[in-house]
Amino acid sequence: MLNAMAAGTLVAIACGIAGTFMVLRGLAFLGDALAHGVHPGVASALLWGFPGFVGASLSSLAMIAGITWVTKKSRLSADTAIGLLFVGMLALGVVIVSHSQSFSGDLVKVLFGQFLGISSFDLVIQSSVTLLLAVMAFVLRRPFLLLCFSEEQAQVSGYSAKLFHFLLLVMIAMTVIVSFQTVGTLLVFGMLLAPAATSTFLSRQLGSMMMIASGFGTLSVYAGLLLSYHFNLSAGGCVVLVAVGIFFIVFLFSQRSRQEHFHG
Repeated sequence: MLNAMAAGTLVAIACGIAGTFMVLRGLAFLGDALAHGVHPGVASALLWGFPGFVGASLSSLAMIAGITWVTKKSRLSADTAIGLLFVGMLALGVVIVSHSQSFSGDLVKVLFGQFLGISSFDLVIQSSVTLLLAVMAFVLRRPFLLLCFSEEQAQVSGYSAKLFHFLLLVMIAMTVIVSFQTVGTLLVFGMLLAPAATSTFLSRQLGSMMMIASGFGTLSVYAGLLLSYHFNLSAGGCVVLVAVGIFFIVFLFSQRSRQEHFHG
């Protein structure tokens, strides 16, 4: 249980950092696509016996490269390119899985996570990647923030919008890779989106938003694990449900406060 709580906390911090930029930049669809796009890499890893995070990394890099290439070489919008790569990678994952039925149990863990199966080695990997994400967010906070609100302003300030957009995609992909073993590929998007979206109601400062998102994510992990333990439910599912529930509670209170302020 201690490993599960530690892993969940690291996931909450990583998702709080990357998710805040994702929400501010309007890249929710990309986050969902990356979360599902790791399936062929993870399925290949299970089939051929190499680490799952290696397969997930290769799939994520392939998706980012594909999205960048299609957007650059055609007149298609980024959303169209993301959608094409999304369904293509998902279909490839289905084909690989259908090729072998020998790892159905492992596949369930990949899809829905394995909070209680996190090893010490997994924690080392998660800690290292989370630290790297924090360093990236601190060092690149200015160009990322400018990019989130105006590509033109980023260019005028001397930052390459294309380069920093690519680095932001890499950051989101790293978060998906480090998180999927804990909450699963189907649920990692919820941890990326819900706490970060919640933070937008409570702060407009980047650092505060990240801390609030990480805090709500951590609260979701602990509450979700308690629900899972007492009612024998999916840990990953409970964690994400709590995160989404917190979003709606904060949203409703913010709407009520706004109405009271307006009428006052």
